[in-house]
Amino acid sequence: MQPRLIRLVAVGDNVVDRYPDLGVMYPGGNAVNVAVHARRTGAEAGYLGAVGTDGSGRVVRDALAAEGVDLSLLRTVDGPNAFATVRLVAGERKFTGGREGVSRFRLSPADLVRLAAADIVHTGECSFLEGQLDQLAAHARRLSFDFSERPWDYVEEHARHAGIAILSSPSGSRDEALALARRVRALGPATVAVTLGAHGAVLVSGAAGAGEAAGDSAAGVLGGSRDVVAWGAAEPVAVVDTLGAGDAFIARLLVGLARGEDLPALAVAATAYASHACTSYGAFGHEAPLPGTKESP
Repeated sequence: MQPRLIRLVAVGDNVVDRYPDLGVMYPGGNAVNVAVHARRTGAEAGYLGAVGTDGSGRVVRDALAAEGVDLSLLRTVDGPNAFATVRLVAGERKFTGGREGVSRFRLSPADLVRLAAADIVHTGECSFLEGQLDQLAAHARRLSFDFSERPWDYVEEHARHAGIAILSSPSGSRDEALALARRVRALGPATVAVTLGAHGAVLVSGAAGAGEAAGDSAAGVLGGSRDVVAWGAAEPVAVVDTLGAGDAFIARLLVGLARGEDLPALAVAATAYASHACTSYGAFGHEAPLPGTKESP
């Protein structure tokens, strides 16, 4: 029997990531990236957000359509699409500017009804939906929220709404990540992930039957609490561009959690998937020329 197809809807931000040093841009944004990578890892995926009527908006829309992401909840708003300017330093992405464009929106009652049918709804700190998180949490079967590197007061205010919380601590140690994950877990989320960039990720989950592993290998159960705590090491790859690696991790994590995968094995799979996302430019490809170049739309 084939496993049931997982349905994920990502809600919120989209951008084109502009690389002026390369003369190109790529579609992106946390919610868009998660939707695309969830689709690539076998889920049904939809995107709810707002794109502009300019060429950049068309780049985002066309890429999502090409990836098979459901666009029935997509808004097209008259005006410029959001963008971010990206510089690469030894493969590490650095954001140096951008604009919001038409990306801000409010969820309608009809949106919330549609979202209630998804297995997982994902949003994050770049989506400007904090004022409606209570409504999202009330309608979503499982709400995932990406806190990225937001300060503790922000996390403390909003974590109670999330069933799955993801944070980033690229300069932290594994012990520090574990302490942070447990601290966030105490605020209410059933599962917390803390990514450590090139050093992998720590997962803490109260889910029953999440499995066990021993030792300090690529995946292991760490610490001593009733929660299942797992670690996944990043795979060694030739890094070209780290943009969107965290979003690739999130997508693989969410699909695995929805499928009920063993947590230590999932930690390895999600970090491996994120590692390989670093081997090409952009969050998921679909290169387009920058506006103003001869080939630009």
